[in-house]
Amino acid sequence: MGVWIVALAICMGSGCGSDPTDDAPPRDRIPATAPAPLAATPPAAASQAATSQTVAPPAAASLDAANPDARLAEMRGKVFSTSPSGEPAVSVGDLFLTDDELRRIRRLGATAAIAMPHGGNDWADAQIEGLTTQFAVMGVTVAMIANAEFNSEKQERDLLRIIARGPDALVAFPLAPAALFRKAAERDIRIVFMDMPPKGEALAHGTDYVSVVSADSAGNGQVSAHLLARRLKEKGAVGVIAHQPDFFVTHQRYLAFKSILARDYPGIGILEEIIMPGPDYYEDGRRAATALIARHPEMTGLWTPWDVPAEGAMAAARAAGRTDLAIVTIDLGFDVAMAMARGEMIAGTGAQRPFDQGVTEAMLAGYGLIGKPAPPWVVLPALPVSRRNLLRAWEIIYHRPPPPELAEAVGGDGERAP
Repeated sequence: MGVWIVALAICMGSGCGSDPTDDAPPRDRIPATAPAPLAATPPAAASQAATSQTVAPPAAASLDAANPDARLAEMRGKVFSTSPSGEPAVSVGDLFLTDDELRRIRRLGATAAIAMPHGGNDWADAQIEGLTTQFAVMGVTVAMIANAEFNSEKQERDLLRIIARGPDALVAFPLAPAALFRKAAERDIRIVFMDMPPKGEALAHGTDYVSVVSADSAGNGQVSAHLLARRLKEKGAVGVIAHQPDFFVTHQRYLAFKSILARDYPGIGILEEIIMPGPDYYEDGRRAATALIARHPEMTGLWTPWDVPAEGAMAAARAAGRTDLAIVTIDLGFDVAMAMARGEMIAGTGAQRPFDQGVTEAMLAGYGLIGKPAPPWVVLPALPVSRRNLLRAWEIIYHRPPPPELAEAVGGDGERAP
């Protein structure tokens, strides 16, 4: 009997290249185009190809002093996030469907709904592409894709429509209260959450939901700190643009970024932190950066919790004539990637793997459809991205070649998969 696993591009170990930010598989394993989401591989080989471990941040004493590259290298293949309730992460390499399980799912003729927090950006598009690709492989029809526009009340209305339609599975980034998702579970809808469980009353793993699949938010926050320290040569004064503290994913990034600066880089101080009110996060980033630049002319660096506020911050810096600022963030959207390629302010980013995350979420929905036990918390490792590995990272994140204009902007300075 064959075994089916998610074909995910995750670097583990020393074969990832000489650049510590080049957290990619060996070159002969990087697809030039999006691969089939499932590949016939024995479970043991799957674990070796995509194994991660949950660990605490490495002790500073175990690494070379004042060396961001050494710290980034130490992070390879490790996961630093735990769930909101403290559960350790399970590797994507431990997930698989046998041939028989895949046939059972296909015979169901099941339907699924997807509830996104927002749409229209590279992260959301890649998530949806990974989800729909994997659902198609399993013979599951996607009946509805909802966009909450970062509005919990809109998602509540979306969920009521989804529940009324009655799909067999739901993959959702939860903005609405937990009680509404419990209502969906009571209608026998198998739920997989993106990034975090919903707020409110605790839901029971295995009863109310199948699993949670997340990027390594803590790991990405750490990556962003090391990349900023490398650009600033470990000395400087930085501003912080933060998201709401009760939003688990972005708060983990924020806490990890600050903890690494405090632990490893005493020469970098934080001047001021501004919390974005939302929901226009481009404009929030622009306004916050404008204020920070005006109040702190000595500022040399800036952190934002994801790429959209970073785009607003770049606009503010250009308007103020402060294109010397070093900006780090999370995610690799096209605009941030182009700025990085051109050497314009973006020093680096800790990237999520949204296509692979979508594939994993859909596969776990398949677990739920056939009653296969699933782990409560699955995490994909962070991917450090700088200009040196930008083109290779784009292919790993999106499972397609980089846009021609991005490759042209990098020129001969960047590496790319063959």
